[in-house]
Amino acid sequence: MKNHVVTRVREVISQHGSRTATRIRENDGWRTQTYAQFGQQILKVAQGLLNLGVEAGGRVGIFMGNSPEWSEIDLGSCTVRAVPVPLYATSTPEQIEHIAADSGLSVMFVGNQSEAERVLEVFPNLPSLEHVIILKPYAGMPAEIVSYRDFLAEPTPAVEERFAEASGDDLASIIYTSGTTGNPKGVMLQHSAFVLQSEALDKFFDIKPDDHSLSFLPLSHALERAWTYVVLIHGCMNTYVENARTVAEQMVLAQPTMMVSVPRLYETVYTTAHRKAAGSPVKRAIFSWALKIGRHNQYAHRAGREPGAALKAKLKIADKLVLQNVRHALGGPKTVLACGGAPLREEIEEFFASVGLPIQPGYGLTEASPLVSFNAPDDFKIGTVGKVLVGGEIRIGDFGEILYKGPNLMKGYWNNQEATDEMIKDGWLHTGDVGYVDTDGFLTITDRLKDIIVTQGGKNVAPQPIEGMILADPLFEHAVLLGDNRPFVTLLVKPSLPAVEELAKKFAWPGDAKDWMKSSELAQELKRRVDELTAKLPSQERPKETTVLDEEFTMDNGLLTPTLKVRRREVEKRFRHLVDEVYARLEKARNDRRD
Repeated sequence: MKNHVVTRVREVISQHGSRTATRIRENDGWRTQTYAQFGQQILKVAQGLLNLGVEAGGRVGIFMGNSPEWSEIDLGSCTVRAVPVPLYATSTPEQIEHIAADSGLSVMFVGNQSEAERVLEVFPNLPSLEHVIILKPYAGMPAEIVSYRDFLAEPTPAVEERFAEASGDDLASIIYTSGTTGNPKGVMLQHSAFVLQSEALDKFFDIKPDDHSLSFLPLSHALERAWTYVVLIHGCMNTYVENARTVAEQMVLAQPTMMVSVPRLYETVYTTAHRKAAGSPVKRAIFSWALKIGRHNQYAHRAGREPGAALKAKLKIADKLVLQNVRHALGGPKTVLACGGAPLREEIEEFFASVGLPIQPGYGLTEASPLVSFNAPDDFKIGTVGKVLVGGEIRIGDFGEILYKGPNLMKGYWNNQEATDEMIKDGWLHTGDVGYVDTDGFLTITDRLKDIIVTQGGKNVAPQPIEGMILADPLFEHAVLLGDNRPFVTLLVKPSLPAVEELAKKFAWPGDAKDWMKSSELAQELKRRVDELTAKLPSQERPKETTVLDEEFTMDNGLLTPTLKVRRREVEKRFRHLVDEVYARLEKARNDRRD
């Protein structure tokens, strides 16, 4: 059972029980527990589930924000060989109903009143769901909901009897993908896959017990889930962030030495740093000089040589004036600073390397538990997502699609053999991503196969690299290129409000933020910058029109995924009327010119 997550965590509990395992911010302090205390909580969850009659293989829902209790429930369920089924804290009643019904949940853990009420809304439609347990009880709570405190039970020998039958082939989770079309599918992931990934990282990263991580991506997502297992297996402290909106503050408070994030966080820090430096010509000059010094320092290290005395002296000044401030914003130096979930722009990667915080971008998907490839501190290439996981293989298929084969592949989709057979053919996972492997073995992702735009003229346009070029300008917060089955491509952009405010002050635009976002002045400036940024692209890849959106992109309105990626299809659907108007206007103008 060495390849079972619970076994690995138990080893840490046995050998290093006095170490701090979990931490979460409460009021103005930290609530912590040692590994020994954490282990006791896991056993109490396990016994509580046995008392509810949960059998081996039974599915247990976890519907709450990140917290130590999330991991207690997760590992407690696995101890009695139940299968945790996470749900995003942003899930709607309809999504809850689908996942609970499809997986056959018998128990659902919820965090607070909001989550409880969404479950109760569909509770009558879920005959298999017998128990709802809440972490934070509230006044007027229905009698059928039990508090977490009352659910926990002192362990009996029955817990160990059940765990004695466990194996690495057991399901560690069923994670429902947030599919862009149709209902989400349940990805079946095994304990052996998660353990294997942790061992693979050990070949490249030196993770020590003194390291500690900040868990702010949703634990319901495969990336944060797998990383949390790595943290706990190594006996490190995990700091949980219940509300991701507080991550900027919590990074500074927690000072984590390890962190896994999606590009959005790095983009925000990058944009903020550049915006602050733009306050005056002097600030801009100092900022640019400091980054240049940091960059040359990195070049020396990459070339395997020690920076010269002059460069070292300049680096001390650059660090004091600029670079240390950026590191402070991310909570200080990092042993691991990983990125996944979406492409990371090359200029952002270079920026963080220059300030002394090299990022290790990787690539994966839920169906691979989720790791496929990653950059390592001593084996990396800027602009790529690294080399394939040890034990895995990559092949480039038709239309440049990335195919993956490895020991961490999913067991399949829950109750959906047809979808499984479509995704895995002859042992190869068809990722739906397009890319290539260079002669040094580094993988580069160029786009999503389904996102490739094919214009009416038959031209193929990959939108992500073009959007990345545009997003390099801090004025743009989001950019979505459209044009599938249209005569040419156009662009939807959501400007960054702080950047717009600075423009308004600079050019003395009248009114307030609401007026500025809809002003012709802003529209013209955005169009000018897009034209400038894309000037060297082939004509079929240059947007013919730029449409300004003033609606925020959030998880709540469905325009962002839980990992803060833009839902391209949803954006296109939401703003179809604007897109149709643009094409109609441009088509009319073209016809008028012909006449």
